[in-house]
Amino acid sequence: MATVSRRARLADVHEFATGMPFVSRVDGPSGNPVYQVGGKSFVFFRNPRPDAFDPDTGERYPDVIVIWVPSESDKLALVQDPDSPFFTTPHFDGHLSVLVRASRIGELSKQELAEVIQDAWLSRASRKRAADWLAAHNVAD
Repeated sequence: MATVSRRARLADVHEFATGMPFVSRVDGPSGNPVYQVGGKSFVFFRNPRPDAFDPDTGERYPDVIVIWVPSESDKLALVQDPDSPFFTTPHFDGHLSVLVRASRIGELSKQELAEVIQDAWLSRASRKRAADWLAAHNVAD
């Protein structure tokens, strides 16, 4: 019988990001966490911005997380489903990332969140670091 992954939690974002190798956490302008590998961000918590807002109230979302993706097709796969917690805004057109609200992280399983963050890290890590991680985890490139 397969083990069912529990629902993801906000703490899992931090745990998975810091659990990848060669990661540093820096603070953004308002103390918001930014996770980087080799000086390149792969997960960061945004400050409320005018491009991500509640369509009913106009209030800016205070809990948006930006997560890098490997390709435009990966981005589209995550944001095209209207039931998906992932979204994008015109500000991120052409940027290989998706947005997700912290308040919707629980719509993902812990395993789904881990995979998205691992993919984000892999998309930003050096080729050698990515290859070494994939080999260590018996994952085909």
